[in-house]
Order: sequence, then C-alpha cells, then structure tokens
Amino acid sequence: MHDEDHRLSSSTIVAPLRNGVFRSIWTASQISSLGWLVQTVAISWLMATISASDLMVALVQAASTLPVCLLSIPAGAIADNFSRRRTMFAGHCLVAIASTTLMISVGAGFVSPWLILGLGFLAGCGFALNDPAWHASVGDLLPKRDIPAAVTLMSVGYNVVRSVGPAFGGVILAFFGPLAALGLAALCDLTPLGAIWRTKWNARASPLPREKMSTAVRDGLRFTVISLEIRAAIARATLFGVASISILALLPLVVRDQLNSGPIVYGILLAGYGTGAFIAGMSNDVLRRIMSQNKLVAVACVACAVCCLSLALTDSVTVAAFSLALGGAGSLITWTGIDVSVQLASPRWVVGRTLSIYYALSAGGMAAGSWVWGTVAQNYSLTSAMEGATGALLLVAAAGIPFPVRPWEEAGQESSDFHPPELALDLKPRSGPIVVEIKYSVSKENTEAFLGCMRASRHVRSRAGARNWTLQRNLQTPSVWTETFRTPTWMDFIRLNHRLTAADKDVVKRPEALHDGELPPQTVLSIERTTDPTRTWPIESP
Repeated sequence: MHDEDHRLSSSTIVAPLRNGVFRSIWTASQISSLGWLVQTVAISWLMATISASDLMVALVQAASTLPVCLLSIPAGAIADNFSRRRTMFAGHCLVAIASTTLMISVGAGFVSPWLILGLGFLAGCGFALNDPAWHASVGDLLPKRDIPAAVTLMSVGYNVVRSVGPAFGGVILAFFGPLAALGLAALCDLTPLGAIWRTKWNARASPLPREKMSTAVRDGLRFTVISLEIRAAIARATLFGVASISILALLPLVVRDQLNSGPIVYGILLAGYGTGAFIAGMSNDVLRRIMSQNKLVAVACVACAVCCLSLALTDSVTVAAFSLALGGAGSLITWTGIDVSVQLASPRWVVGRTLSIYYALSAGGMAAGSWVWGTVAQNYSLTSAMEGATGALLLVAAAGIPFPVRPWEEAGQESSDFHPPELALDLKPRSGPIVVEIKYSVSKENTEAFLGCMRASRHVRSRAGARNWTLQRNLQTPSVWTETFRTPTWMDFIRLNHRLTAADKDVVKRPEALHDGELPPQTVLSIERTTDPTRTWPIESP
C-alpha cells in the first residue's frame, strides 16, 4: 500500500464528528435514513400485497434510484455553482413532500402501485439533488485527511440505522399497519430540514462569474472522461450497481416465496444486511492495511456473489440472515472505496460534478439491474435471477483487472490563484476564441522526454478546459516546438488557469526544464478574427 494511502487512513472514523456542523447534519441524516428505511419496508411490502407482478415489486427500488441517474449530473453542476447548503435544503424538501403525500394517500384509502412508484420517484429526485451537494460539502467542512473517515462514517451511520430500521419498520408494519410506518417516516424526513436551517458553513467562493449550467455540465463530463482513475472507478461502480441491486430488489420475493414469511422476517433480514455493513465499516481501516484497495473491492464483490447464491438455494431464515450480513459487508466496502477514490481524485472546482456523474451512472446501473432481475424472476424463476446475479457479481470482481480502483491518494484539490496577463486590447468575458501558443527550444537528445512531458501537459490542460490541443514541430528549425490550444472565450481562458491546482501547474511547467533557449519559453495569446463584415466582435480597439 502506498504511504499516502496509509496516511489518509490514519484519521480515526470518529474524527469528523468533532466538527459541529458535520455532526449536526450527519445525525439528522441518520434520523432521516431511519424514516426512509421504515418507509421502504412499508411500501415494498404494500406493493407485494396489492400487486401480483414480481416486476412491480422489483421496480420499487428502481423508482427511487432512477431519478439519481437522470438528475444527478445537473444536480452536481448546481452544487458546484450555487450554495450547497441551499441545494441540500431543497432536496430534503422534495423528500418530505413525497413522504407526507404518501402518508395522506394511504390514510385516505387511495393507494395504487403507480402512485407508490410515482412518489418514490419524487423522493428519489430529492435525494438526487441533495446527495452531490452533501458529499461535496464534506471537503468544505473537513480537512482532507478526514475525508475518508467522513465517507466511511456516512456509510457506517446509514448501515447502523439499516441494522435497526428495517426490523423496526417490520414491527410497526405488522402491529400498527402501513399508515403508522409512513407517518413515522414523514416525521423523520423533517429532521434534516431543521438541521440544515440551523447550521451554516462557508465554501471557498470562486472569484469568477457563475458558469452557465450547460457549460458546467459539459466541463464536468469532460473532466470525468479525461481522468483515468475517475473513469475506471465509475465504470466499476456502474457494473457493481447492476449486479448487486438484485440482493435488495428481489429480497421481498425471497421472503414471500422461498422463506414463506412476512414483514417481520423481511425486516430482520434487512437488519442482517445492515449489521454486516456496520461491521465491515468499523473494520475497513484494518482490511485496507491487509490488502490493496483494488483487491479489497474484488473480494467484496465475491462476498456479494456468495450472498446471492446462498439466497437462491436456501429456505432457512438463519442462513439467509448470515448471507445478507456478508452481502452488506461486501456492498459497504465496495461503495465506500469507490466513493472516496472519486472524491480524492477530484479538485474542489469539479468535485460536485464528478460525484454526481458517479451517482448517476451507479444509480442507473441499479435501476437497470432492478428491471433486469425482476424481469428474469417473472419470466423464468426467482432462483434463475439470483443465480444470474451471482455470475454477474463474479464478473464485476474480475473487472478489477481492466478497471482497477486506485489507492486512496490525495490529489491537490484546491484551485490556485491566477492573475491574467496585461493585454493591449480590452477584451470582454465573451470575447474569443482565444488561441494560446507556447514555443519551446528542445535539443534532439531531450526530444523523447519532452514528448512525455507534453502528453502529461495535454492531459492536465484538457481536463481543465483546453480545446483543440496540438503540438507542432518546426520543419525548418526542428528544435522549435509549439504547444497550441484554444478556449471558446476569454473568460474560459481565465477559468482554465484558475482551475489548475498546484500539482497541475507542476506538470505544465515540466517542459520548461527541457527548454534550452536563452530566454524562457514564449507564450503568445491571440484572438481569432473573421473577415466576415457582418460579425460583431465584443472587443474594443486600444
């Protein structure tokens, strides 16, 4: 394991709780999670009793995860461009509205499968808006060394509640009915609103104007696609989401058809899943000292596969409970490892967007998986669906070879200050396109090393927003090389340089060490012009 990985893991899991704002919102989130789990038990069992379709039961999970797939990416852009606190408040408002409406509908006797799915979709929209802002705020509230502990604590906290909430929900459902369960959920969903309203925190404000939503989304997608470690982590998460959601999506059918039991057993089994996740979370630091993060995620995927296979073959509640504990442990280790890898690999200016893309694709995988395994169960058999999911999870474990999850290495996350050079023209923010040319003089023996530096420079500049990057060699003076790239506007040029972290600046300056001219490399800034007389340019003559 890398020393940096070990240093990041040295923060104890309770260290983030020393921060009052984090502690307040984290605690409120656990109460909200309790309500959500009670509600999930209620609506899953309610759907199983009012609908004879196995697919409709499985779609309960899909209804709440599909909005994350559809809305997370714009929600991430909102989290990076607007107040994350207000974004979180708006998201929890949607969740509270959905829970309250569902409670009133059941109390009035007006309930149907499509109403359940529709309100689940609305609650999912609230989570899609809240989650990128909340996870991105972790870096605003805490020092970087505490981020892995905070992410683990958030997962462990949820799974502590998961170990109690489903069983609690099953008891309420069995003895008091679905209306009482939904009423408790509605009350719990109001708690985060109060916590966010009472607490305030300040993120480092960007000195630049707010980006357009379309530009912010595009830049986030561009950064994610170009970043190899983030791209690999998200691919792995998506595949795991498709395969692993089978455990929770099909569990009501396992309880009803294979175990011949009711909501109390369903709650107990979900508690077993949460207990396994809790134990894994508390042991996560020890496990990461034993093996690399990539191997640990592969082993966790195998544990989930064993869980699926056991559920497919057993008719014992005890065996199912132990199997689900194993599956919960594997799920927490996998999601926590990938989440932290994405967060630590992302600079602060784009972390909301990279996390939202991760959530969108992993949630899309879970929504697709819910539909796939529900369809297999309905058209073939429940056993066939669980066995198919077992094979898929083993393939995800093998995907660690082409898509490895990197160790938890700390990237320089803070953007650096940038002071634009003085210009002879008075450019407006929308003036452009801007062309940047940097000329180097490189000896023949340094050519290969220079090309290697240029490959790294292209990667860094392109992630930050450079377009049409090229490298040219002078045919008449072969020692002269020109690095060229463009930005759509002058503001995009300023934004590109502002986004470069200290580590990025080190990369783009490395070619200067191979420059053998008497003067430093020359940088030339130009603006493209057209000879079209009808074109109006937003610039002023000197």
